[in-house]
Parts: sequence; C-alpha cells; structure tokens
Amino acid sequence: MKFYPLTFTPILKDRIWGGTKLKTYLNKPIVSETTGESWEISTVPGDISVVATGVLKGKNINEIIDLYPEEILGKSVISRFGKQFPLLFKFIDAKEDLSIQLHPNDALARERHNSFGKTEMWYVMQADESARLVVGFKKDSNQQEYLAHLENKKLIDLLNEYPVSKGDVFFLETGTIHAIGAGVVVAEIQQTSDVTYRIYDWDRVDANGNGRELHTELALDAINYQTTTSKIDYKEVANKSTAVVDCPYFVTNIIALQETFIWKRTKQAFTVFMCTNGQFEMIVNGEILRYRMGDTILIPACMENLTLRGKATLLEISI
Repeated sequence: MKFYPLTFTPILKDRIWGGTKLKTYLNKPIVSETTGESWEISTVPGDISVVATGVLKGKNINEIIDLYPEEILGKSVISRFGKQFPLLFKFIDAKEDLSIQLHPNDALARERHNSFGKTEMWYVMQADESARLVVGFKKDSNQQEYLAHLENKKLIDLLNEYPVSKGDVFFLETGTIHAIGAGVVVAEIQQTSDVTYRIYDWDRVDANGNGRELHTELALDAINYQTTTSKIDYKEVANKSTAVVDCPYFVTNIIALQETFIWKRTKQAFTVFMCTNGQFEMIVNGEILRYRMGDTILIPACMENLTLRGKATLLEISI
C-alpha cells in the first residue's frame, strides 16, 4: 500500500443557529440556510468519515484503521487508544448564538455515556464586528450562585464575554461553561465525543414553539465553578511551527506558511492539517497536491517528511 495524505467528505450538520458561511467562506457543499457544522474527520458512531480521494476513496476511516492501524495511527496512538481514532475535527458557523453549554470530563462521560470527555480548542477563522465568545466565570462561583442566576435567566451576568477577531485561540478544558457567539466561524479540535450538557439556550424555540432540551441536573457536578485561563496568547513566525496548545489529548501548532516549509514528523503518530487561511501545495513523492482554506488533511503516521509550499495558515495537530 502506497500511503498518501487523506481528505474526507464533509459531514454537514443543520443547526438552529447555523448559517451559510460554510459555503460562502469555506466552500463546503451545504444545501440549507442553517448549516452550522462541517465534521471534517469523525469516528462518532453514526457519523463516520469517508475518504474522498485516491485508492482508498469510499472506505471509511474505521475501515482503513482496521486494515492499517500502525501505518495510519502510529505506535504511540495505538498504545493509548488501540484502534480508536481519538479526535474529532470541525468547522463551525454560528449565525446566531450557540447555547451556553459545557462538556463532562472523561470519568463522568465514561460512567454516564460510555464516551470520552470533551476537551477542545477553538481557532477563530472569521468574526463579524462585535462578535464574541462566552467562556468561563468572571470570578470563582459555586453551585448555589450558579443556580440562582440560571433560574432568574441572568446566567450571562456571571460569565466572561470575550470580543474576538481572526486568529484568536481558546482552549476549553472539560467543565468550562462556554458558547460561540453569533457571527463567528471557528475551527474546532476536540476529543472524539458528542456529549454536551446544554444549560441555557437564550429562551429560543423552534417553528413549533418548542425549546431544546436542557441538561440542568446532569451539568451540576460537571461544571468547573472556578475561573479559568482559556484564551491562549501566541505569536506566529513565518515558516515556523509555533506551539499553541499542548494538552494530554492533543498538541496544536500553527504554521504561518509564506514560501516553502520542510515538514518533518516529530512523533510516532498521525498528524492533521487544517487550512484556516490561504492556499498551499503539498509535494509528496514528486506529486503536487493542492489545498485551500477549509481543507482538512490527515497525514498517516508512516509518512515522514513533506514539502509545503504557498501562502497559508495551517493548524498542525498531533497526539
């Protein structure tokens, strides 16, 4: 088997808060006016990504991992997760505010949902004027204060609202209350999990007058009531791989590609590139592969060195 960089057919998700930027901004093949998410690489049951090009086209990611576990995932990933792909990659378009929510940690998620927890990060790709993100408490709180504000529909008074612009990065540990605000497009990297505790949805209702399900009781012992430092400061350096997030679940660097960059693998694990700006070429065994903003590429662990060429911003994610 001659391995090559893998791209997958986007799994598009209609959401009450979604819009059309995934098409107009990222060129995704959306068909509705309320598409909120493009799942780029997923092994969430019921939403398994399928290879889009090359000799493996039509096979899903679980099938190719089963056939070539070490070549795709790498020894270090297999030692921790077996044949399970441990991350989920998304682009998100929030035309309206998302619900205020949080995710349980590994222990709670395993006990209640037979799932991983959901540590995640956001990279802001585009933000309208006055757009913001809601992340964490303004000051240390407690369950009693939280419930009083929730019941009086004043929860937002306890929470941080960050004005955001292109290039901002936020790292969200499990238990952190958060919401993506209207007018923001983000690239999201997270553990493989679809477990979310929705705690407030701005009193929004659907066409039938029904509100979405809330998870008030489940959330109480999953919330981190302490303040957190979630916004990540970093400085891009041209043609360098700059560290941004390093946590037990994933490592994310940013490559500010200006001309030519020789990429070398540093771990026995797969790598994923998310192109958040511009366009670039990847030269693999003499073949030129072309990518642009909105593309997500899985580099199998067995592939060692690549040449990247162009002008683009790349998120480089590994385990």
